Amino acid sequence: MPPFEQVRRGIVNRIRAGKLLPGTRLPTVRGLAKELNLATNTVARAYRALDRDEIIETRGRNGSFVRAGGDGGRPQAQLAALAYVERTRELGLSADDALSIVHTALHN
Repeated sequence: MPPFEQVRRGIVNRIRAGKLLPGTRLPTVRGLAKELNLATNTVARAYRALDRDEIIETRGRNGSFVRAGGDGGRPQAQLAALAYVERTRELGLSADDALSIVHTALHN
């Protein structure tokens, strides 16, 4: 797993576990990069992905914060699920086949 994805997942997991609450200010990109011994761009990429997925919000020079009401990306997952359903229907797959594919993907 790429380092930026490890950082992204680590933050999401801490939010889901209640260790990072809504409104919590995250470390600066440079600070977290130094703490984790990673390149600044790696952490910045993780923060951009989290912001895009509405898990955190970046307030410019004020920093990045856990988004109030953020639920670890559930809205984006729902959109992805809808797109998947639409595509599997276009391909003529049954619901059971589509679910089997998702099940296999989740457990690999």
